[in-house]
Amino acid sequence: MRLKALQYLTAVVDAGSFAKAAVMLEVNASTLTRCIDALEDELGLTLLERSHSGVRLTSGGTAVMVAVRRMLADLDAVAETARYKSAGNEGELKLGVRMPPIGDPLETLLAEWRGHHPKVSLTLYEMPDHDLYTAVENRRLDAALVAGYGAWPNVATEPLFCELLFAALPNGHPLCARESVDWNCLRRETILVQDWDGSHATREFYASLLGIGMPFQSHSASEQSVLALVGAGFGVTLVTHGRALADFPGVTFKPIREPNAQMRIELAWALESKDAVVGRFVSFMRDNTRLKRIP
Repeated sequence: MRLKALQYLTAVVDAGSFAKAAVMLEVNASTLTRCIDALEDELGLTLLERSHSGVRLTSGGTAVMVAVRRMLADLDAVAETARYKSAGNEGELKLGVRMPPIGDPLETLLAEWRGHHPKVSLTLYEMPDHDLYTAVENRRLDAALVAGYGAWPNVATEPLFCELLFAALPNGHPLCARESVDWNCLRRETILVQDWDGSHATREFYASLLGIGMPFQSHSASEQSVLALVGAGFGVTLVTHGRALADFPGVTFKPIREPNAQMRIELAWALESKDAVVGRFVSFMRDNTRLKRIP
């Protein structure tokens, strides 16, 4: 039984004649007749009584039409749901982050996304670079906001913007008296690094800025824990501007006056992802950070 035959039957019943239905559907009346004759043969039931004045349903045809209309309505609902879902306006987005999305532009971007897509549930997952990569590649995360200082093979990435870097210093440190700091004065300090087994990208990034041979101290801990060590006087570390906007007990944040004191932020997602919500999120982030795009 073909769907087209049921649609033709409904059109003939609604129009009251084969001729009127043929005009509405822009097909030949003979095509409608053959199609419905074949349907009646398949069902073993006469559905329509034909006359010069038009057509009318038989009692059996009336009963069949109830089921046909219900089925066509259900199919319309399926199509409407598919159209709505394909627009990416409803669903779930699992977003990974390397650091809390504090301050502009990330906080503002996520607020705008929420305003435009209130029916998309967004769940945030904070984890180290290596875990983010694995989760995106294995599709446990839909997308991730990551530091752009490492290569991500087999994963699509899009540069979004740069965040300025700040030095996080213990309160009372001599450098706190300065308006800003530079790489030269920071090279005399113990640099605390958030570094995880199997993932040394942050340490390598710091080394590219401060130089090889620096007294780095790696800690497999959250950024908050590393900042707590800074506040306790164990050393200094680097943070993004967004993180520096939030007060942390015992820590003073100072801008770094160096042209390369910045971190590129990228959006990463699985190459094979066809999810409409993911596609819309990628497009949204790309379009709304276009003015801040890395050359």
